[in-house]
Amino acid sequence: MQYQGRSKRKFTGGRRIASKGKRKLELGREAAEPHLDETRRKNVDTLGGNRKVRLLRCNMANVTDPSNNTTRQVSIENVVDNESNKHYIRRNILSRGGIVSTEIGNARITSRPGQDGVVNAVLIKE
Repeated sequence: MQYQGRSKRKFTGGRRIASKGKRKLELGREAAEPHLDETRRKNVDTLGGNRKVRLLRCNMANVTDPSNNTTRQVSIENVVDNESNKHYIRRNILSRGGIVSTEIGNARITSRPGQDGVVNAVLIKE
């Protein structure tokens, strides 16, 4: 668990007087960082009795072809590019905005796999 509330220190380094303690709603979780492998999901209970589906590993994607507006489920071969973090390419981590190579061509991931539990992508015309 990660605390995502306000720091005890100001940006100048000065001490901030705490007016309240830590709250459960200020807790965050570790990033799921789903990578390429046989699909595995995990349900996470969230505030208000809701539920998120964490995608831990995945090898399939729902790829939409914008030219004829059809969607197919295809297998992911590997991660080609990711502007958010260059190390995600080497580690084959799936994240939003990343480009993956599939059996029908390269596609950009549009969903948030670690939070949605599914990989949705749009085919890139080259």
